[in-house]
Amino acid sequence: MGEPRVFVGNLSWGTDANSLRSIFSKFGTVTDSVVMVDRETGRSRGFGFVTFENETQCNEAISGMSEQQVDGRTVRVNMANQRSTGGGGGYTSGGGGG
Repeated sequence: MGEPRVFVGNLSWGTDANSLRSIFSKFGTVTDSVVMVDRETGRSRGFGFVTFENETQCNEAISGMSEQQVDGRTVRVNMANQRSTGGGGGYTSGGGGG
């Protein structure tokens, strides 16, 4: 199982990792926060991630922050998808032949 992390979308260009940490710390211990930036321009891509100590805190953050205003924008907060660390991904269902 991956880290207990939430995805925060629709962020203002001005929201940074420290702002996220400050806003989300009321739901529990934030162990990491990051706002994704464009490598070329260094500008925010409008989303980030907040990592908590446990999944309960993630759920409280999702409940408490979904559709709330942060720096003038209504943010979306969901459980972050965990990236697999290797190996092939599952399988896709395909049409059968006869």
